[in-house]
Amino acid sequence: MRTVQVQKPSFPEVAPNQPLPVPPDNVWHVVCGDDDHWRVGYYAPASTSADQLSELERHTCPELFVLQRGRLTLLLASDGKLQELPLQLGVPVLVTAPHSGYCPDGPHTGVALVVERDQFATEYRAPGEWLS
Repeated sequence: MRTVQVQKPSFPEVAPNQPLPVPPDNVWHVVCGDDDHWRVGYYAPASTSADQLSELERHTCPELFVLQRGRLTLLLASDGKLQELPLQLGVPVLVTAPHSGYCPDGPHTGVALVVERDQFATEYRAPGEWLS
């Protein structure tokens, strides 16, 4: 197990009222945020199956996922078992369970917009360690 602290401000400064750049092929890219409140980023996993996920993460706050394009499936440790949740285009999912994701059509082919707090802690463990 490992733990990571995200401290504010945890997002880049950007010029408001204009399109923001999003680099291609990043697993996680924070775009912008509001100090002491939230930050928004794009999540596009490199993994292509649940078998490739060596860790699941759990934050001290919920995260909102909204699939923007492609296919992306979340692996959740919930109710004592591992469950796969394919995201649906444009349908928000509030995630509180330990999780990670994969793109079944190839690395970085699915992209979700993610909203989370500006400051939180994340605990990482192997998927099976969340089941006991």
